[in-house]
Amino acid sequence: MLTFRNVSKTYADGTRALAGITLSVAPGEILALVGGSGCGKTTLLRLAAGLDTASGGAIHLDGEALDRPHPGVGLVFQEPRLLPWLTVAQNVGFGLAGHGAPERRARVAHALDRVGLAEHADRWPRDLSGGQQQRAAIARAFVAQPKVLLLDEPFSALDAVTRQDLHGHLLGLWAETRPTIVLVTHDVGESAVLADRAVVLRPKPGRIHAIFDIATPRPDDPEANAAATRQLRAALGASLRENA
Repeated sequence: MLTFRNVSKTYADGTRALAGITLSVAPGEILALVGGSGCGKTTLLRLAAGLDTASGGAIHLDGEALDRPHPGVGLVFQEPRLLPWLTVAQNVGFGLAGHGAPERRARVAHALDRVGLAEHADRWPRDLSGGQQQRAAIARAFVAQPKVLLLDEPFSALDAVTRQDLHGHLLGLWAETRPTIVLVTHDVGESAVLADRAVVLRPKPGRIHAIFDIATPRPDDPEANAAATRQLRAALGASLRENA
């Protein structure tokens, strides 16, 4: 289980990014973090990834402190961040150096097939579209089979059709190994489609405003998605008005 206990973050210039975040994320759960600018969503993700240090409180994975990068925690950024001198397949398999070559090839081939990039395995990242590059980045994160996968607005730069396509690829990969996923997004509709729960954060400093269980079945149920989206949008608006 991934746990946040009274987590706070204050930067050297005195900016309070987070205050008193207490939250538990169950194994295999998809949790969305939603909130306006300045509510600390990405900061919380960076703390969980071990890329930054909390000013107070603690983050644990199965009882182990996450105060530095952890092999059981993967991270996908807004940009694909593929290595341009490696092929698509080499990028996807980059984190599998400790595995034997046959297993590495098999896992990379399977991941590329799951995200629809099997025929692009030997191409260079520059030859792919933005959506294809992000598919490769998602495949790279899943191929290592992390316990926890942190997603920092990975679909925000994509058009609506490509984003919807990637939602399906993400859920397909998640269904195979069921890692815990924490997704940062500005899109409440995306939360309704992907998440089991959504946490609405309030800004300045980032605090939990509300937590919602999302009963939307997978695959999509448009009516249930719309109802969950309306509920989240109302909560998001209320959280911003409180700080106006």
